[in-house]
Amino acid sequence: MRYIKFLIFLVPFVVLGQADLDKAKKFIADKHYLKAEQLLSKYVAKHETDKKSIELLGDAYGYQKKWDEASEYYKSLVDLEPSNANFQYKYGGALGMKALGISKFSALLIIDDVKTAFLKAAELDPNHIETRWALVELYMQLPGIIGGSKSSSLKYAEELQDLSTVDGYLAKGYIYEYDKSPDLAEKYYKMAIAEGGSFTCYEKLTTLYENEKQPEKAISTMEDAVKTHKRNAMHYQIGKVCAEYNIQLEKGENCLFTYIENHSAKDGVPKAWAYYRLAQIKRYKKDKVKALEFIDMAIVELPKIEPFRKERAQILKL
Repeated sequence: MRYIKFLIFLVPFVVLGQADLDKAKKFIADKHYLKAEQLLSKYVAKHETDKKSIELLGDAYGYQKKWDEASEYYKSLVDLEPSNANFQYKYGGALGMKALGISKFSALLIIDDVKTAFLKAAELDPNHIETRWALVELYMQLPGIIGGSKSSSLKYAEELQDLSTVDGYLAKGYIYEYDKSPDLAEKYYKMAIAEGGSFTCYEKLTTLYENEKQPEKAISTMEDAVKTHKRNAMHYQIGKVCAEYNIQLEKGENCLFTYIENHSAKDGVPKAWAYYRLAQIKRYKKDKVKALEFIDMAIVELPKIEPFRKERAQILKL
């Protein structure tokens, strides 16, 4: 009878705890990360070994770029369950992001911990794609004097390719782009498009062309992406490249009007930037009236953007 009474009293606390975690997950899904942090901090203080709540709290800190706190809670997960590859990966990732925001000397002191966590995650889970991506990037970005190595990056790119052909091609494209070998980067990004054809594949190739000052190729790739994925965001990107390089102005103008007409929050770029690009195109065409009309629309929507003010000054010189 006493055991039954104990269970009766225990159930409300269990239910309450799960309700807190469900609410925290909802906060994170809705991008209310501070609310999730506040709720989970109280919960974890009373449940110091509850791995799910600790992981969620680490995630809440991570989304806010609070890398000290995130790495602290991920480290506690690693201590609780060192054989969990995902915990090792998250710990290494948080430390790595922390290293990017501190002095080079201070970063040197934690790089070994970053590598150890990622390598342990890779060892624990031969199928962990995210860890291998992290190792590809880490070994490319580290100076050789502290362990950076293109050959090590390529090794993990090969492992990625065994797990996912597309990821392997994208990783190799990244390596060669970082290594200032654009022809090889282009080759592998094109192979990724042929293999998988995801939006990300097109985006990587487009960015490469933009970085290499090859706007015609960038525009052609984006047009292929629009046909395949029907994403309105690509209309803005085409218009942007046309405006930046003063090429294919009619195409750029049409794409920007299409972007504005079909704009929604998921497109990411505010309409004000499309108005700004239209103003640039009209300036190239010496249409001062329309150029001023569009730049003023951009400024009304986003009055603090300095490039908009500079563009207006240029238009007034026509």
